[in-house]
Amino acid sequence: MDSFLYLHEQQVRLLSFLLCFLLLAFWEWRAPRRPLTVSKPLRWVNNLALMIINTLVLRFALPVLAVGFAVHVQQQQWGMFNAITWPFWLEVVLAVLLLDLAIYWQHRLMHVVPLLWRLHRMHHSDRDLDVTSAIRFHPIEMVLSMAYKLGLIALLGPAVTAVIVFEIVLNTFSLFNHTNGYLPEKWDRRLRWFLVTPDMHRIHHSKYFVNETNSNYGVLTSLWDRLFGSYTEQPKEGQQKLSLGVEGFSSLGRAQYLSGLLMTPFLSRKKLPK
Repeated sequence: MDSFLYLHEQQVRLLSFLLCFLLLAFWEWRAPRRPLTVSKPLRWVNNLALMIINTLVLRFALPVLAVGFAVHVQQQQWGMFNAITWPFWLEVVLAVLLLDLAIYWQHRLMHVVPLLWRLHRMHHSDRDLDVTSAIRFHPIEMVLSMAYKLGLIALLGPAVTAVIVFEIVLNTFSLFNHTNGYLPEKWDRRLRWFLVTPDMHRIHHSKYFVNETNSNYGVLTSLWDRLFGSYTEQPKEGQQKLSLGVEGFSSLGRAQYLSGLLMTPFLSRKKLPK
């Protein structure tokens, strides 16, 4: 299994992404949680264009990405997991959870540090949430996030398989958390004991209530939000009336087109493209 994942890593990751994307897109089309307020083709074209740009930028900006660097770390025997003999299954589980915890704190920093928020607010400026919102990130944020992830891999020294599994899990749950699919309340309530659900994450995209935006940071598990006091169970406006976006950056002018999205970190509310 270990060698198969390593040899076919790109194919496995691409196939899992496409399968998850298509299934969630079908789900939110057949059973939408909320009505959309913005043209779906407009948002999909721009969000998908960002994904393509981000993929190319990462390939050219960094000499190595997460899985390739994990191979190097294993060869050098760096990190915590290489210093202790672990059962393989336990190492994979612990590595995925620790990496998810680190991404949780990275996400919190994106909201606290003003320069990082300038980058991250482009993701939050989406007026609707659906499966494509999960790939709506600024290229500079993506580069910084990958550099952060490489540092984590060097520190932890997880097995290559653990990194591949984490990358698949991270992408899958990010797509799931942003989807506009309807999940019955009883299932949402049960899943939230451990997993982040779309209704839980949608609160994080609240437009007008800072305490809601600065909560529910988790990607995979809801445990971190509960443990570190950043969990919000329900939005003040309710799920159906919850206003999404960033005040001043969610207009329907050029700010929501690709050129405006890429310029978002460098603009103030007084200098938004019309």
